[in-house]
Amino acid sequence: MTGMNENPLDLLPEVLLAASAVIGLLLGAWLPRSRQWLTGALAATACTAGIVAAALAAADPVETAFGDAFALDTLTATGRIVILAATLLVLALAMPRMHADPRETEFYVLLQLASAGALMMTGAQDLLLLAAGYLLASVPAYALAGFRKDGPGTEAALKYYVVGALLGVLMLAGITVLLAAGRATSYPVLRTELAEAPAGLVAAGTLALLAGLLFKAGGVPGHFWVPDAVQGSPASVAAFLTTIPKIGALVAFHRLAVVPLADADLPWADLVAVLSVASMTLGNLAAFFQQDVKRLLAYSTISQVGYLLLPVAVAAGTDLGQEALLYYLAAYALTNLGAFAVVCALPTAHTIDDYRGLARRHPALLASLVVCLLGLVGTPPTAVFFGKLEAFSAAFDGGYAWLAVVAAVNTVASLFYYLRWIAPAVLARGPDGDPGTTSRSAAVVAYGAATGSVVLGLLGGVVLDVLGGPPAG
Repeated sequence: MTGMNENPLDLLPEVLLAASAVIGLLLGAWLPRSRQWLTGALAATACTAGIVAAALAAADPVETAFGDAFALDTLTATGRIVILAATLLVLALAMPRMHADPRETEFYVLLQLASAGALMMTGAQDLLLLAAGYLLASVPAYALAGFRKDGPGTEAALKYYVVGALLGVLMLAGITVLLAAGRATSYPVLRTELAEAPAGLVAAGTLALLAGLLFKAGGVPGHFWVPDAVQGSPASVAAFLTTIPKIGALVAFHRLAVVPLADADLPWADLVAVLSVASMTLGNLAAFFQQDVKRLLAYSTISQVGYLLLPVAVAAGTDLGQEALLYYLAAYALTNLGAFAVVCALPTAHTIDDYRGLARRHPALLASLVVCLLGLVGTPPTAVFFGKLEAFSAAFDGGYAWLAVVAAVNTVASLFYYLRWIAPAVLARGPDGDPGTTSRSAAVVAYGAATGSVVLGLLGGVVLDVLGGPPAG
């Protein structure tokens, strides 16, 4: 590591979020319970400032910071903006429910630290920094999953922790093996060294490393925690768990594919393609039988990982992979958070049957739900439709036409379980009167996310133009 580029301003979005977490924790120790919301406002301010800083930094030339440990390129800039914007939406969902809670400040601090870990994963260009980002994104999230301290929350946190600890240790073992094979942890150095290292050693290290990333992404075979953790967590935490860590993990996955593993003599692209098929198929099949809406969305997010892995599988074979992945991640984050915002807006509705007659009671919420659920399928003109189209195009261009065909079949199949949720809400007559309280702030987030999904879809061509560019290193 050299001293030529050790400028903390290169990590300004990450520094803002970490500083906000620390300052918020100190403020929370002195503020009365009725004013703990100020720490949430501080977190929102840090996220907003981070988005501005990331957008301004995106115009700078591609470079690295702190030696070659952290990349400053389009992957990092887009990942930062999407993660921070998603964190803002999660804060908007959580703040009304957490107001005057005895542990309100702790919630905001944990949320910011976990998001900071995801930010570090997007720009990490060194295996040790990737491991640090993984741990920072994981440990606070375990606490968030069990934040309610009830039976389901404790079970959610325990399962999340056990799977995360196991695959985290496996990931660290993989980093150790790759260090032995490549005699370095820096991605640019590994790109040269791994091409000449023993294939068996590189394969073992890569498999173990990918296990940890697939855990964070919620894809097969690291998906076991997703249904129980999402169902047992508060809805706002479930929205966070299924969105923000996934962005950091998949951007990190893509960077591994195009830098250190690009010249390695491994069939890693075929492996990613198999994992893609397994994730989308298992997620869709399991979602067919779900009645609990959070559990249905949990399996939906597993299937979405399968589609998101399409551009990763062909990352080294086509220039379309990066643009497709980044756009799809932004589209997925907005649409998935919109669906969870509807769940947050109706806190007493837990099953599909609880949504019967929603068209008569809350027509605007129903419209948002329909847009988001059909958006997750990939229905035009929503953003996910354009994202899937780009992902399929990247798969064809990269020589994996069969993978695009399998993904298209899975997309059609996924329509049926989303319709199982939509149909009773639209067609069935529900009970007279309102079934319970409605969160207005969550409803506003739902309206905004649904509208944003459509707008992003309509502006897809414009957005894609700014998502190109070579990765650092």
